[in-house]
Amino acid sequence: MIKLFLAAALLGTSTLAAAHEVWIERDGSATARIYLGEPAEPVPAGGDPEFTKLKAPRLVPSSRAAMVRRNDHIEVAAVAGDVRAWDDNVFAPWGPATKREAVVYYARAGRIEPKAVLPFEIVPVATDADRFTVIRDGRPLADTEVTFVTPARETRKLRTDARGVVVVPTSGSGRYLLSAAAKDEGERQHGGMTVHTLHYITTTSYHAG
Repeated sequence: MIKLFLAAALLGTSTLAAAHEVWIERDGSATARIYLGEPAEPVPAGGDPEFTKLKAPRLVPSSRAAMVRRNDHIEVAAVAGDVRAWDDNVFAPWGPATKREAVVYYARAGRIEPKAVLPFEIVPVATDADRFTVIRDGRPLADTEVTFVTPARETRKLRTDARGVVVVPTSGSGRYLLSAAAKDEGERQHGGMTVHTLHYITTTSYHAG
């Protein structure tokens, strides 16, 4: 963790944003917990140093449920089933004016619904399946890297096949998490600024056992 933030201080926000993810956890209760940080690392007792930048993630579908801020996560009451959220305002656009970058985060907890709701989502092929499809804008993404984090926080790099499907080695109880990234090149508006590269990071977490 310390090495990461030293590197980020030297290399700029791009390194920091790329290293961080937004993810959701729910282990059977009605309350969902939304985190910002590094899911392969233990969550620091006081929360990730950048956690304060996660201000108001938006649930999908939208909800008026109150969000309660804790030391290391945001709690929100969610309906039964899978929980989804997104946030495009965690890190302000960074970089020089001619090469500015920004990031949008998507997150899902659960593997009940075999369908995509978010624009970029990792979706189980069936309820409780160990096979997932990476879907962006309604289309499966072939040959795409997926990072898989086990309950022991071991990290493995996997790749989707020609149909955008990846098989994950679920074994044992605990929290599992998958993440994938994509980006769009070209000038566009984001956060009231012109950006030239827009990154997208999506996560899906689930509990087994």
